[in-house]
Amino acid sequence: MARMPGAEWRPIAVNYTDNGQAEVRGVVVHIMAGTFEGTDSWFRNSKARASSHFGTSKTGRLRQWVDTADRAWAQAGGNTAWLSVENEGQGGDTLTDAQLDRVAEVLAWAHEKYGVPLQVTNSPSGKGLGYHAMGGSAWGGHTSCPGSRIVAQLAEIVARAKKLAGEPAAYTPPEFPAGLAPNKAKPSAKPLQRALKAAGFLAKSVAEADNYGPQTQAAVAKFHDAHPTYRAAGKSYDPAIGPKGWAALHRLAYDK
Repeated sequence: MARMPGAEWRPIAVNYTDNGQAEVRGVVVHIMAGTFEGTDSWFRNSKARASSHFGTSKTGRLRQWVDTADRAWAQAGGNTAWLSVENEGQGGDTLTDAQLDRVAEVLAWAHEKYGVPLQVTNSPSGKGLGYHAMGGSAWGGHTSCPGSRIVAQLAEIVARAKKLAGEPAAYTPPEFPAGLAPNKAKPSAKPLQRALKAAGFLAKSVAEADNYGPQTQAAVAKFHDAHPTYRAAGKSYDPAIGPKGWAALHRLAYDK
């Protein structure tokens, strides 16, 4: 048996396959297109031919209907390899903050129990946190489940799950300052110079200045020459830096 601690255990007697879970690749997010208790009742009706391992209410209740050793009937061709979590609401909704927390708890538990990676996946052949529509016709053709607004929240669910699991969140570089260019003083080049120093491309003794001057340009060229993406693209010795280079440099400098 595999029942999640903290989830309300409300087993159903129909609409699942006993001992039918072949593997656990990840957790699939769904939208109920209905209410929490209405979905509970529907899963208990043999005519439904549908169920889910877990479900959340808008207020943050977490319920488990099917043991994760058993196969829930949630996403057709994906049932044998994925756990499912239905969420109270309608198409076009976003998950509430409480629902985000509960789904994160399910993902963190699946990570601990089954080794599910704490990442978003957009493919049935992937692993991690997915969504019903990603399975296409093989998963029933539910292209609007759970909806684009909830799909956009999956990264936040992963971040919360990582926190629960004690894993560091992914480093997010600061936003690229539009207009930053060689021989310009606005916006200030000081944040770029600090990152270049932290990454070892600019001597720490060089005084920071607003102007994107020759020393900064030479340090950016060193970064480009050392960075495999730039070398592969033939961009070595480029004295300028754009949004992608800015992000790569900051990850190299600060994502320790």
